[in-house]
Amino acid sequence: MAKHGAKHVKKTSMVGSMAVLVVVALVGFLIVTNLRVNRSTTVSNDAAELIEHRVQQVDELQSEVNTLSSQVDDYNKLLKKSDQSGDQNSEESGSSTMLPEVSGPGLTVTLNDSAMWENVVDSSGSTADIDKYVVHQQDVEAVVNALWAGGAESMQIMDQRVLPTSAVLCSGNVLLLQGHKYSPPFTISAIGPVAEMEQALNESQAIQIYKQYVEAFGLGYKVTEQSNLTFQRTPLLLQPLRYAKVIPENNNGSESNSETNSAGK
Repeated sequence: MAKHGAKHVKKTSMVGSMAVLVVVALVGFLIVTNLRVNRSTTVSNDAAELIEHRVQQVDELQSEVNTLSSQVDDYNKLLKKSDQSGDQNSEESGSSTMLPEVSGPGLTVTLNDSAMWENVVDSSGSTADIDKYVVHQQDVEAVVNALWAGGAESMQIMDQRVLPTSAVLCSGNVLLLQGHKYSPPFTISAIGPVAEMEQALNESQAIQIYKQYVEAFGLGYKVTEQSNLTFQRTPLLLQPLRYAKVIPENNNGSESNSETNSAGK
């Protein structure tokens, strides 16, 4: 009996050891997997930190787009020589994925928040009237539209070249443009006929209203003539533009109207 009992104990001990090894292996696998997941995942409850992380990702992707677009542009030039007789300041890129570098005389308009805004913040921290003391989206758009109307050939907002698909957006007093965010002062530069652009700025009704806020609330507005502005070449968006089309009129207009009237009755 003693001999039989010894064999039973030895067999049970071996099974237990194997079970322990399996459990340890599973735990180790779970720990390694968890470390790998956490290493590639950014978790944060801080909205500002998340925004900064996204901005960094946008910058990295934009840098990659710039590099690839430049390579594609170089390959296109090897395959087909571009026409060299065009205007240097033209924004036409042809089949290229890059807007060419441009230079020439122009204007730089600077918009800035008022230094008086701190005086309107009461003891409770209320900023009910703060909108009167900061630059808004429509103010930047007014300058952009006036410069185009004055014959601007090429434009740059802050350090971003204005593309056919560019959109000016503001969140509070922060300017959002092509995946980047900027704080005031905001600079809008344009290459083109200086006198005509200055006249367009002066005749713009929206800018005249903005100047009233400059006088009343201390907003910043400055126009500087530039003898030579240079905008570096920049990649275009690869997605082609789509335009609306005019719906052709029905030749049998009277019948169409009568059918519509009948349907309405």
